[in-house]
Amino acid sequence: MGILSENKRAALLSVLFLLGVCLIWEFSIPAPKAAGELTEYELLTGGGQPKAGVPPPSQVIGKAWEQLSNPFYDAGPNDKGIGIQIGYSIYRVLTGYALAAVIAIPLGFLIGMSSVAYKALNPFIQVLRPISPLAWMPLALFVIQDSEASAIFVIFICSIWPMLINTAFGVAGVREDWVNVARTHELGALKTAFTVILPAAAPTIVTGMRISIGIAWLVIVAAEMLVGGTGIGYYVWNEWNNLDLTSVIFSILMIGIVGMLLDSLFGLLQRAVAYSE
Repeated sequence: MGILSENKRAALLSVLFLLGVCLIWEFSIPAPKAAGELTEYELLTGGGQPKAGVPPPSQVIGKAWEQLSNPFYDAGPNDKGIGIQIGYSIYRVLTGYALAAVIAIPLGFLIGMSSVAYKALNPFIQVLRPISPLAWMPLALFVIQDSEASAIFVIFICSIWPMLINTAFGVAGVREDWVNVARTHELGALKTAFTVILPAAAPTIVTGMRISIGIAWLVIVAAEMLVGGTGIGYYVWNEWNNLDLTSVIFSILMIGIVGMLLDSLFGLLQRAVAYSE
């Protein structure tokens, strides 16, 4: 009962904080003027919407209602609903992420179980891991010559390292006596890996996967700003070019909400594989 009460207090505090920020934003920051509201002097001197103020929450809520009431409309290459844009981004993220998982988790097992493999591969990991994913974009565009595949490659390259490192760390940290018990029961290497090592290392592996999905969602927005076409990153950039700050703020909020949902899904998975000794 005490925990429930604490959760309620935390939720109430969050709501009050949000309302406070919105009220301050609504009444203390001047809203942008519409074209018809500009004076003749402002029109002649170039005074316009970008310099006149930041859209208040009421305008952002209106834009959210407009966009979310029909999120999957398609009126041409540069006019698609927010649902379609997010769908493209999630597709690219999950494709690159899945490819990274297919390589990172088995390779992480190999590194975690073999000191020779660790010593052989660690120099390459330490050189490639700090490189910004977006630094790969020009090379990917030149070699692959396809913007869609290049964006997926960038997601792949940024997702692989947290999963690889956490998998290797989790596998190497499995208690030796558990592995010895498996050997005592004459379990083969493959069966030992799946019945002993994988369950024990699963919490650490999922932590790496959770970190990777967050990084992938961060990177796809920047990648889509560069390659254009479709996706939530392109949507943000396109609305900025249209000088529609209300749509820009709305899309930023949508990016945060989708990122929170992806992280929450992996948080549930993390709790599902957690174990207590």
